[in-house]
Amino acid sequence: MLIELRAENYAVIDHAIAVFGPGLNLLTGETGAGKSILVDALALLMGGKSSVDVVRHGADKAVVSCVFESTANAEAILEENGIDAEGTEIILRREILATGKGRVFVNNQPATVTVLKELAPELALVHAQSENLSSFDQAQQRILLDRFGNLSTDAVAENYGRWKSAAGKLDDLLQGEQDRLRMVDLWSYQRKEIEAARLEPAEDERLATEKRVLANAEKLYAAAMGGFDQLYEGGISAEVCLRAALKHVEELARYDGKFTEAAQQLESVRATVGDLAASLRDYAEGINASPERLAEIEDRLAIMDRLRRKYGKNVAEILAYGEEVALKLAEVEDRDETLKTLRAAVEQSSKEYKKAAAALSAERKAAAAKLAKMAELQINSLAMKVHFEVAVEANEQEAHWSASGWDAVEYRIATNAGEPVKPLYEIASGGEMSRVMLALKVAVEETSSKSRKKTPTPRTLVFDEIDIGIGGRAAEAVGQKLKALSRGQQILCVTHLPQIAAFADQHFLIDKREADGRTKTQIRLLDQRASTHEVARMLSGATVTETSLQHAAQMIASSR
Repeated sequence: MLIELRAENYAVIDHAIAVFGPGLNLLTGETGAGKSILVDALALLMGGKSSVDVVRHGADKAVVSCVFESTANAEAILEENGIDAEGTEIILRREILATGKGRVFVNNQPATVTVLKELAPELALVHAQSENLSSFDQAQQRILLDRFGNLSTDAVAENYGRWKSAAGKLDDLLQGEQDRLRMVDLWSYQRKEIEAARLEPAEDERLATEKRVLANAEKLYAAAMGGFDQLYEGGISAEVCLRAALKHVEELARYDGKFTEAAQQLESVRATVGDLAASLRDYAEGINASPERLAEIEDRLAIMDRLRRKYGKNVAEILAYGEEVALKLAEVEDRDETLKTLRAAVEQSSKEYKKAAAALSAERKAAAAKLAKMAELQINSLAMKVHFEVAVEANEQEAHWSASGWDAVEYRIATNAGEPVKPLYEIASGGEMSRVMLALKVAVEETSSKSRKKTPTPRTLVFDEIDIGIGGRAAEAVGQKLKALSRGQQILCVTHLPQIAAFADQHFLIDKREADGRTKTQIRLLDQRASTHEVARMLSGATVTETSLQHAAQMIASSR
């Protein structure tokens, strides 16, 4: 549901806010007050084309924004586009700069017009006089037909997903086959080269350490033995000094017990020094200054260096690359079996998809005949005389397969007797189009409301100037249909007729006023008394009489 709509410096609107409610929201006002401008502003937020002409004279930019109640599908669209959800609401804002540039924000996060277009079917369907039927394309016409017939596309979508996945894997394998075959020789050489090196994990680090030891054998031997002498072997070694100190402390401990612990600590330190000295001596004795071993290590490291330049920064990466190459070769070797498996999966999923799509197509054709008949009756009750058809054309070629089936659904109409039916988008009159859409929606809602599996209503419906060319009983019929439709979903409608305005759940007055030499459009939500007065004005013109007020009150009471 649309909760709020704002416009700033948009056309003749200085600053306007409208807070809408559930049910039927009607917008009335004098001709030229700016009612359709608000509808156009909402269409802009649904991804409509912008123009610098909408920027109010003297302003840097025009800003339109709105707040909708969120839906699960809308939140999924936000997630796909990397936009964070904001609780139970979705905030849309669009700025049109006087320079011609524009910016889009969704939940106060930068977005694109494409995101608005993706969200539109989940939030609102706008039938403005200034727009064409781009928002009610064949996809939307199909969705409306499926809703009318309570048709499910789940089985088709599931089979389509399986077929698409299998066909994609097969295409990838076939398209890359020539390149893979050209790479087989290279991969084979690389695998053999890596395997021939017989590398061990972390071998490069271990050999590098051993090389440093061998290259500095004399220095290391001298350092180790020097340390050994200073700690243990020399005449004034640490061990000799500690032994002498220990004798003195033991002498003290014989007479004063507080030195017993000190004597024990000195003995422990002496033992530690002895162990350390032994380790240094053993290390020195183990040093083998072998030129042959050094040459062997250098040759081994040279092999690793050559492999590192080709396959990785270290032995671990080289071994990982070897495993990757081995897997690629295994895939090539298993190609025939893989192709056989994938072709079988494509064929099976294709058969299942065709079966499900054909069944859905048959259901759609049956539902289309019923919808055409009911919609024609509804349209003709709105001061029109038309012939209406719903065409369902199945195209079984794979290029036309989709998760919703292979059908192209198109609504066609002839507005004059003897003329051939044409697609809806060729209807010239915006008022006629609004009435056709109203009739369609009423036909669908009346049918779905009788079904046990009623499909949830997905969006707000907006009708602009739906009453062009009608009056009297036809106008009252339009009002009744709008009221009936609003029981299942939110309706916004611009009207000039009191017969329709009387049905409002929320009645908004759009008027223009002059202030400081500038014309400003404002929006006011009318209470019951003000609404009655506005309906009376619509009945009698500029001068509201007591008779017109009584008539207006009776009309409103009757609509309830």
